[in-house]
Amino acid sequence: MRRAEVVVVGGGLAGITAALDCAQAGAQVTLLEARGRLGGAAYSFVRGGLTVDNGQHVFLRCCSAYRQLLERIGAAELVSLQQRLEVPVLAPGGRVGWLRRTGLPAPLHLALALARYPYIGGRELVALAWAMQRLRAVDTDSAESDRIAFGDWLRRHRQSPRAVAAVWDLIVRATVNLTVQEASLAQVAQVFQVGLLADAAAGDIGWARVPLGELHDVRARAALERAGVRLRLRATALEIGEATEAGEPTEAGEPTEAERGEPPRYLVRTAHGQALRADAVIVALGPAAAQRLLPPAAGLAPDFARRLGSSPIVNVHVVYDRRVLAHPLAAAIESPVQWLFDRSQGAGLRDGQYVVVSLSAADGELHASATDLRGRFLPALAELLPAARAATVRDFFVTREHAATFRAAPGARELRPGPVTALPGLVLAGSWTDTGWPATMEGAVRSGHAAAHEAMLASMASDRGAALVAARA
Repeated sequence: MRRAEVVVVGGGLAGITAALDCAQAGAQVTLLEARGRLGGAAYSFVRGGLTVDNGQHVFLRCCSAYRQLLERIGAAELVSLQQRLEVPVLAPGGRVGWLRRTGLPAPLHLALALARYPYIGGRELVALAWAMQRLRAVDTDSAESDRIAFGDWLRRHRQSPRAVAAVWDLIVRATVNLTVQEASLAQVAQVFQVGLLADAAAGDIGWARVPLGELHDVRARAALERAGVRLRLRATALEIGEATEAGEPTEAGEPTEAERGEPPRYLVRTAHGQALRADAVIVALGPAAAQRLLPPAAGLAPDFARRLGSSPIVNVHVVYDRRVLAHPLAAAIESPVQWLFDRSQGAGLRDGQYVVVSLSAADGELHASATDLRGRFLPALAELLPAARAATVRDFFVTREHAATFRAAPGARELRPGPVTALPGLVLAGSWTDTGWPATMEGAVRSGHAAAHEAMLASMASDRGAALVAARA
């Protein structure tokens, strides 16, 4: 039986996952990536002798698909995962509160930490516990829940501005990349239900000890090569069309293969003049890039990317001459700083400390100059970290992801397509597709699995392909 031929367009986590799945199912896979590296939006670059991540990407213990991908590409030993959730929450003046779990079952695992949390009072704590219980009951698949703004829901559940800032927004911004006022109730409920309220260990935080490029490019590339995937870097896909038996596009007026009752065959043309035939094509790009590439017959609305929208992430990078942050990560309140990470070891810094400030839903910082951000964030860091007041700043720079994620705003769920398009064998992947998860590394990997399932289902060119379909059904 002839092997299925699958072309994957896009070498981010969704494309890597889909390519590995299809190759494991027996397909001949070609992966096209326009850049000279893999990893998509989670990548590294070199600056001033340091290997710098474009932004700080973390995962949780509940991110099972991403963690399995790390095992699959031989990179699990390169990440750290907390034994128990423990987050210091800093406030100006050197104040520190803690969000940490105990060994009690969920949702009691956070009760002691919240009772001792210095940023909310007793009445606020009671209201917070009541709202958490109500959040457990929200139907995350309900279109009605998805059309409700989480901020409106919080007001109805009597959450004070202080509780919103000290707890709710602290978590929502970092996971959904929107403020509580902008985010969908259903999406936020999914985050809390899966990450905090169902399993006590689910919210333990993990991060890469090495640059992201070592995981998502170097290790992933080696895994793809071992799987027999043909990797084409700096190969931009320009067009996806239907191909004839001879491998050329159909002539005007000539019946298509679908009209002749045969499985459709695709021709993917690249900027270098290549023309790749495929039984199935997986488009694992961002919404805007996917919209430009997909043919109209795929059936997606012509303005779906605009309607889905995007939300930016800005990262402020500061290299100090001494250690100023005593923790591998921390959150902040009452400050323009949101989350802080010590990236010294991973970046290769031998003395001093390299601190990254990660700003989610960063519309206000997106277009600010580096000078303006320096004037704002260095004093803010000094307010949070007393040791920073006497430290010398060796380097300061900013990275920006203008369209880091889709906007998980009210009504967004109905705008997120599934993997299947109107053209059999033309499949979508990406964290913006309808995985049920926000735009995270976990969502990207889950979308890759779903896309590979649909691609192999469409081609069914091998017994192993059928086996994969049955295994994922």
